[in-house]
Amino acid sequence: MNTAYQQFEQNSPSFDRADEKFASLGRHLRSSDALGATHDTLETYVIEKTREIARDMMQGHLELRAAAERAVRVVGNDGVARVETRNSSRQLHLLVGDVTVHRVIYQASGVAGLCPQDGALSLPKDSFSMGVRRRVAEEASFGSFDHVVERIKTTTGASIAKRQVEHLAQASSVDFEAFYTAQAVEPEGDEQFLVLTFDGAGIIMRTESLREDTRREAEKSANEPKLWPARLKAGEKSNHKRMAEVAAVYGIAAYVRTTEDVMGELSSIRLVQPERQPVRPRPVNKRTWASVEQDIGDVIEEGFLEALRRDPEGRRRWVVLVDGQLQQLRSIQAAAARHEVEITIVCDFIHTMEYLWKAAYCFHKAGSNEARRWVAHHARLLLDGSDPSQVAAGMRRSATLRKIENRAAVDKCAGYIRKRRDYMCYGNALAQGFPIASGVIEGACRHLVRDRLDCCGARWSVAGAEAILKLRALKVSGDFDAYWRFHLDREHERNHASRYADGLVPDPIPKPRLRLVK
Repeated sequence: MNTAYQQFEQNSPSFDRADEKFASLGRHLRSSDALGATHDTLETYVIEKTREIARDMMQGHLELRAAAERAVRVVGNDGVARVETRNSSRQLHLLVGDVTVHRVIYQASGVAGLCPQDGALSLPKDSFSMGVRRRVAEEASFGSFDHVVERIKTTTGASIAKRQVEHLAQASSVDFEAFYTAQAVEPEGDEQFLVLTFDGAGIIMRTESLREDTRREAEKSANEPKLWPARLKAGEKSNHKRMAEVAAVYGIAAYVRTTEDVMGELSSIRLVQPERQPVRPRPVNKRTWASVEQDIGDVIEEGFLEALRRDPEGRRRWVVLVDGQLQQLRSIQAAAARHEVEITIVCDFIHTMEYLWKAAYCFHKAGSNEARRWVAHHARLLLDGSDPSQVAAGMRRSATLRKIENRAAVDKCAGYIRKRRDYMCYGNALAQGFPIASGVIEGACRHLVRDRLDCCGARWSVAGAEAILKLRALKVSGDFDAYWRFHLDREHERNHASRYADGLVPDPIPKPRLRLVK
């Protein structure tokens, strides 16, 4: 006695077309014309023909599914059974070309119809496949929307408009927060510092997407005649930017250093090349993200929640590394009090150095050794643990005694240091191995924001900029592949499973039945 499967008819004209095209491709590659062709001509021909074959194979499979579809009991999440049926079809744009999906719609009076075949295939709500969506999301995170349109047109069998690119990019990022909430926490040692760092970067926005105060200024400026408009700095756009708040959370081992170690690392002021270059610990489990939609306080709150996921019992030392922006500092202190966590705030030393350099040019010629020595002296005072208020007062007294007339940069530097003196305990920070420079967040501002959103003369909507920031954050954090698998599951749940009773999509394809063969 043998067993065999009772199966349905598996012929399809599309499969026949694919077989014929494949045979034709083989004949051509064996022909004298092909033997005389260059490799680039052959490569273009093979890619084009195999794409056509792949499209026909996909169409054949979909026709096979349509032929195999059998009647099933369909009950929606509203408890209503759909007993009336009608045949229908829809277009699907794939990376290999357009195909038609034939399926049965189950209907009942007063309720939306359901298509079990759509659920079995996990089709998207619109006509673009998840493969096209992923390609658009990846391309849009690195290039302009016009660039994406061109790339899709020239490297795939699909075609898409610019407005659709923006829409798909937004739709592809909707599960960003849910993805990170659901992620398991990778273990880190309690001896590692938990570092939170924040910064801001401006994005040029459409006028209607600016925050209220900036929008009013932009509209007022547009209506005022300007006979002699002020010349803006390179890249500056007066009253056209909205700040994106950038955040990063990571773990890092202690890195104890001395003042001389730090001075030797600063090429702009070091006098002697250091004899040794110690191995610097690398950040681990780094997650970076940014938002132009949320306010500073909301992004900082999200940063604290991410840190609490990693250290819920508060066993680790939390270091918050910032550039000293006052609103940012207030939000950080409020979040720490709200969550009852102890933090150590460190003001970025490189940012402080920028103020020192500007002040130095009030005393000495720009680019001179005297200016370099002036900066080195004041940097050493701060790194050695001198009272920052005294350092600030000293530079002000010096400007007064030397009767410096153009001293605005000196007063600004001194004011910056004095207001943030509590966060400039660099001597103690170096002794305990804390990071004192915000290279991680500066890099995030560049990679997440400036390299993509501050180029090409683009003017952004809030929704469009937010989507690109999320997609770039996934790429920078190395989480895009895991996110896309999560996104596919969530899309299936939203578009299909949630619409059926008990969250189960009926299977429209009958399982093969065993029959006895004597």
